[in-house]
Amino acid sequence: MKKIFLSILVAFLLITAISLDVSAAKKSAKLSKEDIAEMSETIDKLTQKIYGRALLSPQDNEELIGIKIKLDNQMLMASNPALAPLYFKAGNVYKLRDMKPEAIECYQTVLENFPETALAPKARAALEQLGVEVAAPASTEEESESDDGI
Repeated sequence: MKKIFLSILVAFLLITAISLDVSAAKKSAKLSKEDIAEMSETIDKLTQKIYGRALLSPQDNEELIGIKIKLDNQMLMASNPALAPLYFKAGNVYKLRDMKPEAIECYQTVLENFPETALAPKARAALEQLGVEVAAPASTEEESESDDGI
């Protein structure tokens, strides 16, 4: 019953956050360093609450959803390696809250969009812990051979 209530609450907050954030996304095309630092601090605060066994308030859930929406909006416009830690940390928060699909999405974003960062192997390991089969990326030689039709 509790999970159903939380799912309904998260869905409601997501819809609310999406409608509020669409206009904000149009106004702000790029996240500033200050925005990224603020989102990182918020995710750290939420992580501390979870590890401290504190319940997240509706406002906490709204902040987490808002951060995820801002990150996704930014990724639609341009990839920025500074977002990799935020996606990874958000994935950790979702994983700790037993929100597996959301955690998987965050980790996959790190792995697919930031493969050269130090977080990519950690995201791969987290996905494997969640039971997701992660295919090894094709090497550049294999890609060129397949492109040549050899």
